[in-house]
Amino acid sequence: MPKWANGARENPNLSWKGARSLHVDGGLELHFLPVDIEHHFTNFKPDFMLKLWEGPARDAEAITYFDPDITIKCKWAFFENWMSHGVALVHEITANDMPPTHPIRKEWEKVICKCNKKSIRELNSYINAGFCGIAKKNREFLITWKEIIDAGKQHFKFDVGQLNHQRDRTYLFYAADQDSLNITAMCSETPISELGPEGMDFTYGGWTMSHAVGSPKPWNKNFFLAWLKGRSPSLADKAYWRNAMGPINSNHSTRVRFKRAIILMTSFLGRFYSVH
Repeated sequence: MPKWANGARENPNLSWKGARSLHVDGGLELHFLPVDIEHHFTNFKPDFMLKLWEGPARDAEAITYFDPDITIKCKWAFFENWMSHGVALVHEITANDMPPTHPIRKEWEKVICKCNKKSIRELNSYINAGFCGIAKKNREFLITWKEIIDAGKQHFKFDVGQLNHQRDRTYLFYAADQDSLNITAMCSETPISELGPEGMDFTYGGWTMSHAVGSPKPWNKNFFLAWLKGRSPSLADKAYWRNAMGPINSNHSTRVRFKRAIILMTSFLGRFYSVH
């Protein structure tokens, strides 16, 4: 449990052993749910969301998953509307990077076949698995995603870790959670609704989310040292520290003000000195 959640109390009403809850100002309620799994959580996402609908979130009309390094930038109502159009998904940093005839996609059809399904949707770009939003009426998408992961484990030496650096992109499950999500998008009959890479601030012009992929993360980054190496603060760095004050304060206010000031300074200096 994080230090800022020391006030969380056991909640037997959540139908989840060991669950704890914390009430936050503004009507927000946080639930902490223990998860005991043998593999990395990134490959447990569909199972976890399905278990939420079976228990603590049984009355929820929709569920959204966000990686912990994502900052939300827009009004929550947008996400609710977005999910009404289909499973909400965002493309990776390069748009139109994986057309329907891409050799990896053609190989993924073997996985789809093992699940007794067919590729029914032509996608042009690779989808990032750091976020997905699913309305309850579309939970079939999660079931298919889980089936794809199970088929990968059984037939294709699915790596239950994160990114396996011992393999290259020719491996069907190089980035296991993302590859399985992309395969699901190809064969699921559930409607989807996609945003381009600007949806996670991978390119400029976004207004929905900022995703701090890679490392160090914004809360660990030394911005002055990064500037000396020719790297200015990213959109995700700025979004994180812009929203680091309340209603949950995981950083002291003095640290937040200092980080905001150093970001302003190194962003300005980065106009004159950078490495591309």
